[in-house]
Amino acid sequence: MLDLYRRTVTRFPLGNVSYMFAYGSGVKQQVGYKQIEKQPDPKSVIDLVFCVRDSLGFHAENLHRHPGHYSALQNLGANFVAQYQDRWGAGVYFNTLVPLQDLGITIKYGVVNEQNLMDDLLNWRYLYLAGRLQKPVTHLVNLTDNPRLQTAIDKNLLSALQAALLLLPEKFTAYELFHAIAGLSYKGDFRMIFGENKQKVHNIVFPQVSEFFHLYQPAMSTLSEYLAVNLHGQEPKSNKPAIVFEQDKSSRATAYHLHRLPQELCRRLQSNAACQGDYAEVVEHLSMAPLLPKILQVSVNDIVWRSSVTQSLKNIASAGVFKSLVYSYRKAKKTFAA
Repeated sequence: MLDLYRRTVTRFPLGNVSYMFAYGSGVKQQVGYKQIEKQPDPKSVIDLVFCVRDSLGFHAENLHRHPGHYSALQNLGANFVAQYQDRWGAGVYFNTLVPLQDLGITIKYGVVNEQNLMDDLLNWRYLYLAGRLQKPVTHLVNLTDNPRLQTAIDKNLLSALQAALLLLPEKFTAYELFHAIAGLSYKGDFRMIFGENKQKVHNIVFPQVSEFFHLYQPAMSTLSEYLAVNLHGQEPKSNKPAIVFEQDKSSRATAYHLHRLPQELCRRLQSNAACQGDYAEVVEHLSMAPLLPKILQVSVNDIVWRSSVTQSLKNIASAGVFKSLVYSYRKAKKTFAA
């Protein structure tokens, strides 16, 4: 499959692409989809993201190579497309339902400026692509030559783990942890009301628990003072073998996590908390507040709701009305099938 993804991306202008990844049900196994083997399910769509240093340069060359990938927005020129990408929604421009007949696949690909991606990863400004990268993906670029972006990706994972710990009780299973993490970028998404399978988070996590564990091992090691893992534990109700975690739920540990959350989430927490004051005073209050999990979830949802609405509206123009209707129909079928 990795060879297929590489043959796919070679047709794009990669000169200023600093990072690429593939994600979604056509790339990572999910409940309800055929087993992913050497060839993807022809009915699935392979999702790709190109992180670029120069949005205008990428679209100028890509419009020249692949004008058929774009909607009528192409008639407004590469400069408009680049500004539409960077200034609206969650900072991503998607070309949807692009058939690659020579490879026998259909792709959807997004383009994001590296600065916008960094902002999302570090600060959760949109919790959009940051949310995608909190789940297992297939990296198509080795980031050893881009330590700045690698550090931001790692920080995003640590932030997701700390936010999930604040939502969870003292003891929990690996499935419950990764369900909480994957749910961060879905619970506030308006598409979960209409357009997405209601079991989406479970369908992602259940077949990928081991991949999630591998992804979050470095972050777990960083928090080893506050988090312990038993690889040979048991589920509380069924006594089935399970990876079980136990965390420090003291006010000191809670304050530690709260102080290290991304900037946009801190801002939302400060706004939603029942006390007034600067963030340090809010942390002091929230670290002992029984309602902290609810306040935190509402604050995360605030970020996700806004970006999911604005990006979805943006995608109608970038995909074109016909492709938007087809894509929405496919999503709706999954909702009613759940």
